[in-house]
Amino acid sequence: MTFFIHGDPKGQPRPRAFARKMGARYVARVYDSDVADEWKQCVDNAIVKAYSEHKPAFEDHRPFEVVMTFWMRRPKSHLNAQGFVKPSKPMRHAQKPDADNLVKLVLDRITRLELIWRDDSQVAYLTIAKYWSDKDENIGCNLTLQPLSMT
Repeated sequence: MTFFIHGDPKGQPRPRAFARKMGARYVARVYDSDVADEWKQCVDNAIVKAYSEHKPAFEDHRPFEVVMTFWMRRPKSHLNAQGFVKPSKPMRHAQKPDADNLVKLVLDRITRLELIWRDDSQVAYLTIAKYWSDKDENIGCNLTLQPLSMT
């Protein structure tokens, strides 16, 4: 199953903590930042749509091969006055967000939906790439989920 997730890719944010005074004591509170909420929604919508269109019959506990290619929005500094990419600018995206954080968010969303697998520990092979996109309509992630044989 291969499909494209349209949206601005974000990495899985780190949990944030703060101390709140309650009476004479301080109590630690932890919360998730909302910085990636829009991307999470894009991922969820794309997974549900792809699943409903393909209706794959995945078996429980089957290993998977996952290929993710992330296409990131180029900064304006990569473009010349005519709007074309400067020849000196790279094609590969080698800065934040980190590839592992991008992947973690997508795998966690697939696990949470419980449509494809029970747990992302079923991912036996993982390939990741990050590139700059020259077109806004290509910003997102190309995702391939391939069940593997048990042997």
